[in-house]
Amino acid sequence: MYKKALPILALLLTVTTLAKAQVGITAVPFLQIEPDSRAAGMGNTGVAIADNASAVFWNPAGLGFQKGNQVSITHSEWLPQFNADLFYDYLVGKYYVKDIGTFGGHITYLNLGKQARTSETGDVIGHFNSYEFAIGLSYGLKLNKNWSLGSGFRYIYSGLADGVVSGQKINPGSSVGLDIAGMYKSNSFKFLKQDANISAGLNISNIGPGVRYTDNAQKDPLPTMFRIGWAFKTNLDDNGINTLTIANDISKVMARLDSDGHAVGPVSALFSSWDSYTRDTGSGKVTLSLPQQLMYAFGLEYWYNDLFSIRTGYYYEDPHNGDRRYLTLGAGLRYKFLGVDFSYISTLGNENHPLANTTRFGLLLNF
Repeated sequence: MYKKALPILALLLTVTTLAKAQVGITAVPFLQIEPDSRAAGMGNTGVAIADNASAVFWNPAGLGFQKGNQVSITHSEWLPQFNADLFYDYLVGKYYVKDIGTFGGHITYLNLGKQARTSETGDVIGHFNSYEFAIGLSYGLKLNKNWSLGSGFRYIYSGLADGVVSGQKINPGSSVGLDIAGMYKSNSFKFLKQDANISAGLNISNIGPGVRYTDNAQKDPLPTMFRIGWAFKTNLDDNGINTLTIANDISKVMARLDSDGHAVGPVSALFSSWDSYTRDTGSGKVTLSLPQQLMYAFGLEYWYNDLFSIRTGYYYEDPHNGDRRYLTLGAGLRYKFLGVDFSYISTLGNENHPLANTTRFGLLLNF
């Protein structure tokens, strides 16, 4: 028996929960880490923009409006405040097929470091690596010049710990998730005598069965996410050299536990998770209304001649529902087939926040 297997499992679950600071009832929260540096620099807005390969995460329906082929890689040293050698990598690509639509694929990987395995007496008897990953395919279809639909499917694997405690073998968790999405883009219109357009998007991601880590444990639900938003883009001059985009996303975790503490089924949770509910915070019970369960993101992006961009944004969660409140900054460069993006999180004076000073670097290659 390995004395520290379950404590390590609990620690890693806590760390990954801190990584996305959700309400603490879902497994594999790494699925909600915003993968691309561009959207991260805009306060984590993307469901109504979704105009590159990262639409696979934000809104696969956005693939339907895209042509061409692209590969994007994002790397982030995750939770730098812990100094625990954690990192997050995201590889995504898209491929356009004429008269059929645009396909996307991704690999998401979160490294949680090397852990020591100890005996009952506390002696180190080995090590194991903790990590989580997901791999998936997506597809977007343009219905007409204004509307598109999209979907995605992914396999999820969570290897947090191993060992046997009190006869209980700790297993890797696994599941599958489904995305359903739609997107609207308006025709161009005049705003302050300049060309402008509005887009809107909706994506329900990671619909699927829960994850179990031991043979007799209950399943923890997937972090099914409902995300809806809008974006407004306008030229700032007659030539369209300077452009500005304003975006807003509202999101919500669609997960619930029943009165016995068991996960509600993924389809039932889509309908039952809109009311208020009471959760135990560890220091007392708190009842969260629907507005308190929502997460709000706001973003701005300025482009000069499609070559250089600067970005900023703001993200807010209720103090009892994750309590992430931070300002984001970002920048991007584009030259021919190559693009580079950078983002930075400022936790508004809370230097001890796990996400403080988190940076992301993204590389895009267009073909």
